[in-house]
Amino acid sequence: MNEIREVSAAVREFAVSGRGSGPYALAEGPDGALWFTLVHQGAVARRDPGDGSVTVHPVGAGPTLVAAGPDGAMWFTEYRAHRIGRIAPDGSCSSFTPVTPAGGPFGIAAGPDGAMWFTLTAADRVGRLTMDGEVTEYPSPGAFPSAITAGPDGALWMTLNQHDAIGRITTDGTRTVHSLPTGGAAPVGIAAGPDGALWFTEIGAGRIGRITVAGEITEYPLPDPACRPHAVVAGPDGAMWFTEWGSGRVGRITVEGVVTSYALSRSDSEPHGIAPHDGALWCALESGSLARIEVSA
Repeated sequence: MNEIREVSAAVREFAVSGRGSGPYALAEGPDGALWFTLVHQGAVARRDPGDGSVTVHPVGAGPTLVAAGPDGAMWFTEYRAHRIGRIAPDGSCSSFTPVTPAGGPFGIAAGPDGAMWFTLTAADRVGRLTMDGEVTEYPSPGAFPSAITAGPDGALWMTLNQHDAIGRITTDGTRTVHSLPTGGAAPVGIAAGPDGALWFTEIGAGRIGRITVAGEITEYPLPDPACRPHAVVAGPDGAMWFTEWGSGRVGRITVEGVVTSYALSRSDSEPHGIAPHDGALWCALESGSLARIEVSA
């Protein structure tokens, strides 16, 4: 599908699937393409950086988050199949089963140690998967570990959704937990910022949070407390960008805490994942499209 909807001078939307397929998360691959999960269709798709054509690869039940690996492939979690998947640029797939069954893998990120790290939400565990397929698991620092990212300090940082906290784990398994000031924050997305801190979304409290590697936390209330911020990423403009799942918008926050946002075509477009690609920000809309947001340097 190649329908383009001009939302504003800054936002364009590209239809890539039916509404029932559910584009959920996305990331730029080592091949320069934009890869995204179709959570309800059980597939991972690739959008060509040249002509914009989309190739869909069936993988397994509930592919959720996706990240580039150190081996030139894309790695993703299969939330309902309870596996970690790998897809090469040519579309060939393989999968790996965590040690703990029915763990509900969700977050995934490349670590500083050349392995992929993932969260098991239903098992309260954190996993490490080498390129050779060796899996190691550690107890999570808190309940319902969700998104995970590599920090500037050589550790992995994660949101603890049902613990109202941010967790940290070193590559040797040492764990730390930082409780959030706001109860019911239910953090989901997390990403390293350009300022040496970690930024995260509080879907339950309608806030964006910032935590230093020393554990100092700052929270920024959003104009719409019911916007349900979901994913967050560092943009090419030195700011953090996030999706507002509840309001159908994409937000931007500077490292000083100044917030702006962009409306998408529909308030029920359900934006989830967000990633930089081709000099812009792209987000996955569960309504069946990818949105491209122009970014000023």
